[in-house]
Amino acid sequence: MTDLPELARLVAAMEDVLDRCVWSRTMTHESLLTYLVEESYELVDAVESGEPDHIREELADVLLQVVFHSAIAARTPSEGFGVEQVAAEAADKMIRRHPHVFAGVDAPTVEDVLRVWSAAKAEEKAARESIMDGLPSALPALALAAKTIGRIERSALGVEVPPPVVEVPGDEEALGRLLLGITAAAARSGLDPERALRRATVEMQETVRAAERSRGDRDGEPADG
Repeated sequence: MTDLPELARLVAAMEDVLDRCVWSRTMTHESLLTYLVEESYELVDAVESGEPDHIREELADVLLQVVFHSAIAARTPSEGFGVEQVAAEAADKMIRRHPHVFAGVDAPTVEDVLRVWSAAKAEEKAARESIMDGLPSALPALALAAKTIGRIERSALGVEVPPPVVEVPGDEEALGRLLLGITAAAARSGLDPERALRRATVEMQETVRAAERSRGDRDGEPADG
């Protein structure tokens, strides 16, 4: 921390706040989640604005949330970790997933890097029982659906993804208009597109888990994830 005096100052300030601010002392990991989500979306807006000052400001807000959670954990005996352990976890993961940088693995192209990174990540997650494990259910429905479909299509389970009901445009601007049109039609029909897509995605995830269980039964061993 001595090489990062401003980060050390932030951590020290957070400690003072938790010692002396009545409101901050009432905060928990759960009660802070709203702020973490809000700050994350504000960072997305900042990045899309392309304004460096705005990006820096919103990155600072996200960092503040990380330090806040870490300080709470450090003061909770059952958790017992602080920002140093969080940083160590991040550094260890960075090094593990970049053997082409830190362990002499050859990866001269972007495709090679993605292959090496995916292999390193798969080794970390070898204990998972399903390819659906680790998908955050709190993701917005569209992001959750996209990640779910991506995992299915990279697997060999043979689970079918529903075919498109319309021709999908080849660029994001046109796709955005199409999705907006579907959302507008749903709203006019009194339907909640977010809830509908989330339910359909969860049903697809359950189909995947059933297929994995079935394959595991046939093979006489748990399905790998």
